[in-house]
Amino acid sequence: MNEVIVAPSVLAADYMNLEKDMKLIETSPAKYVHIDIMDGSFVPAIAYGADWIPGFKKVSKDLVMDVHLMAVNPENKIPSLIEAGADIIGIHVEATPHIHRALQMIKAAGIKAEVVLNPGTPVSMIEPVLGLVDQVLVMTVNPGFGGQKFLPETLSKISQIRAIEKLNGYSFDIEVDGGINSDTAKLANEAGANVFVAGSYVFGSDDPMKAIESIYALNENN
Repeated sequence: MNEVIVAPSVLAADYMNLEKDMKLIETSPAKYVHIDIMDGSFVPAIAYGADWIPGFKKVSKDLVMDVHLMAVNPENKIPSLIEAGADIIGIHVEATPHIHRALQMIKAAGIKAEVVLNPGTPVSMIEPVLGLVDQVLVMTVNPGFGGQKFLPETLSKISQIRAIEKLNGYSFDIEVDGGINSDTAKLANEAGANVFVAGSYVFGSDDPMKAIESIYALNENN
């Protein structure tokens, strides 16, 4: 099993104290910070943008900027994310008819490419590009809002994607996002996921550091 990685989501952070929360992430075992970019069209909400990334990188130089782009026609926004310094760019298969081309744009810039799958979308929709990606994000809630409950029916997708990887000799991480806590992370990890986006569980906790560490404890069982 790939190494467990926690990616705290700044969507759930304190917008008035983002620098404090970013520094908290940097001093924790977390290696990634998850940045949701939402256009108000693909999903109802609007959040962040490419121009936030340089500020995040200035505060937290060592964290991997794991960018989840929830926007229609992501090809139009990929260049600005590349320029801003994103380390991983995730795009939804549902957001473009040109998913292969969009992923190639990311890879050509030397950045890790991720394909994202909504709960209602079958794995067959992303199978043609699984040999191209560095990471697959399985949404374990419907995207657009934090604080939702984990959808257990998404576990079979994780297992299916990991099986396809092994069968074809591919190599990628599987990330999960939505309703992640120590319990749901364990279920997702058993299904094959190894990167865990945690927002409310971390920033809504009385002890965010302990919340992050509770997910990293999965490494002890792998």
